[in-house]
Amino acid sequence: MKRFTRLFTALDQTTKTKVKTDALAAYFREAPDEDKLWCIALFSGRRPKRAINATELRALAAECAGIPLWLFEESYPIVGDLAETIALVLPPPVRASDLPLTHWIRTLKSIAQLPLEQRKPVILDAWEQLDTPQRFLFTKLVTGGFRIGVSRKLMTRALAQATGQDEATLALKLMGKWTPETTSFHALIEADDPQADLSRPYPFYLAYQLEDAPEALGTPDEWQAEWKWDGIRGQLILRDGQHHLWSRGEELLTDRFPEFAAAADFLPPGTVFDGELLAWDDGPLRFATLQPRITRKSVTRKLLKDAPVAMLAYDLLEHGGEDIRHLPLKDRRERLESLLENAPAYTNVRLSPALPFDAWQSLAATRLAAREARAEGLMLKRLDAPYLAGRKKGDWWKWKLDPLTVDAVMIYAQQGHGRRANLFTDFTFAVWNGNELTPFTKAYSGLTDKEFDEITAWVRRNTQQRFGPVRQVKPEHVFEIAFEGIQESPRHKSGIALRFPRMVRWRRDKPVQEANTLGDLRAMLETFG
Repeated sequence: MKRFTRLFTALDQTTKTKVKTDALAAYFREAPDEDKLWCIALFSGRRPKRAINATELRALAAECAGIPLWLFEESYPIVGDLAETIALVLPPPVRASDLPLTHWIRTLKSIAQLPLEQRKPVILDAWEQLDTPQRFLFTKLVTGGFRIGVSRKLMTRALAQATGQDEATLALKLMGKWTPETTSFHALIEADDPQADLSRPYPFYLAYQLEDAPEALGTPDEWQAEWKWDGIRGQLILRDGQHHLWSRGEELLTDRFPEFAAAADFLPPGTVFDGELLAWDDGPLRFATLQPRITRKSVTRKLLKDAPVAMLAYDLLEHGGEDIRHLPLKDRRERLESLLENAPAYTNVRLSPALPFDAWQSLAATRLAAREARAEGLMLKRLDAPYLAGRKKGDWWKWKLDPLTVDAVMIYAQQGHGRRANLFTDFTFAVWNGNELTPFTKAYSGLTDKEFDEITAWVRRNTQQRFGPVRQVKPEHVFEIAFEGIQESPRHKSGIALRFPRMVRWRRDKPVQEANTLGDLRAMLETFG
């Protein structure tokens, strides 16, 4: 645990990529194999499940520290992080130990299902022998909230540096449904067969947002344009008579989308599609129709009927069992079109159409029709580009539509977390419904640090009521709220929910009376929902 804590501290104290890479590479060279495997798992989002909830943990920490719970509760928002608060208030350890990271994770996993009275002494025993930095990390693991500002790409680069392996090969090895309980460091990293798991997807290629005019990309004949669909990015894998469906977040979705079983019967094995999952019925449906298929673990007949799905395939990564990512997009596209040319509808795999254009100006006009096509904008892909891993600049660009916007009134405020624990950063906004303000969305990003400082000082002076951590404030400030989509929502008082709302401007120039109305939102719903 000491070695892992030193690594965490080194990573947390720098923003320099090379320093982070070197620290990780040193850890991968020196740590025991089991700890290396858990480090890889933690840094790729494979965290152990929560062993105790936050309420129980706060009470236990206050008891151990010998302070009243109210004092701990008052300290928590000031520090801004539960694990850090606990690490700071606990008394000094009574003994020292040098047990490895793997020991502590196994300990947590072993108590996760036990009654609270059996979990408490195990956690207290850990606190008694870990110093403050180790307690902080241990508590993060206890809560299931371990995160660190290191990308998987950077971790993979460090692992390549430590092992001498190719970075792209390692990126592929780290994909899939492995866990430290189902594999070993040798099997995952050192073994020569990265295709041992037939369900393993390829690392996804990600695009950058196009900031400049598309004319800067060169001549149109070098590029392919497609709709940027408003669905879920995924890979459909057909190998050895089986099908597997992975999301971009590396979640295995196969059981939630049984419709794709037919693809394994009709399409050849050794095929991997990259595409977009959409609710589909003679055309794309609203994203809200797809949402229940994402969130529910079990799929009922009614859900299959109400939310049919299709994959709009826009790339082919494996063909006849051969990895073809190195081929130019033009060649991969030809194979994809040939493969899906006569595919029956019941495979639920369809070709995502390329959009013909001979000038950037005409493509710009096409882009403006994206919402009518239930798309978010356009994708631009260089025809001679291979399929790479991760986010690379130059060959793939997303040219999204400008977001929808409304002007809304701030009516509630709540303090943030972490470095923003002392600031009010989470706000509830309302629009006019007759002579009343009706809340319709929350937003917590988009302002500058200076603006957050200013609005925090104002909230403290103008609080009307308190509801736990939430403060009701005078309805005096208007903010421009941007969002990507709008849909009906019976769970909200307004009857409306927004997709990805954020603040884009503090409208100091606009009086509260000129904020938008619920009628305006409903008109948007009719047009864009």
